[in-house]
Amino acid sequence: MAQQGAQSTQQLVDIDVIRESVVILKTGELRAVLMCSSVNLSLKSQDEQDALIYQYQNFINGLDFSIEFVVHSRKLDITDYIAEVKEHLEDQKNELLRIQTEEYIEFIESFVGMQNIMAKTFYVVIPFSKTEDKKQGFMEKILSPKATSFVKMSDEEFIKYRNQLWQRVENVISGLTSIGIRSEALDDEELKELFFNIYNPGESGKQIIHKV
Repeated sequence: MAQQGAQSTQQLVDIDVIRESVVILKTGELRAVLMCSSVNLSLKSQDEQDALIYQYQNFINGLDFSIEFVVHSRKLDITDYIAEVKEHLEDQKNELLRIQTEEYIEFIESFVGMQNIMAKTFYVVIPFSKTEDKKQGFMEKILSPKATSFVKMSDEEFIKYRNQLWQRVENVISGLTSIGIRSEALDDEELKELFFNIYNPGESGKQIIHKV
């Protein structure tokens, strides 16, 4: 039964394989995922806000492809942090500092336990479709068969499409940098961890992606 359940779950996931920082969907389409920092507009002056908004408009209008902004919210897990503080507590020789550290640990655990504190991570998803590499008319695209899966994509094709996708990635990174946002593409392990967290929201797995 467990094996059947795993197979059923895999059928619901649109991902075919993850390779060289690229997510290949079962439709044959490619995706890159950037993790991004954020900008707090409320801390900026009105002139700074207007300038950022103007730069953002220029960035979006300058793209000739679509991108998707994703905010991933997950309940804050402080298990590792508390364990690290407790390790320092064991090495603490000063009695006053020991008491203060113990009180600090108790406060943090109690506060997080009472509050529903969410950790938010920001992503930009950049797409590329193999059909974009071909000049097709509107009706031709509708009548053409669905894209083949990654299994039928040769290494040469993958390299070619990945290079085209990465041109978009570099374009987006440059545009985000212009508005003060740092971004970096997730690698294979980070992508797997991200999708595990997304498809298993009830799991206690820890999100340890720290790119930006």
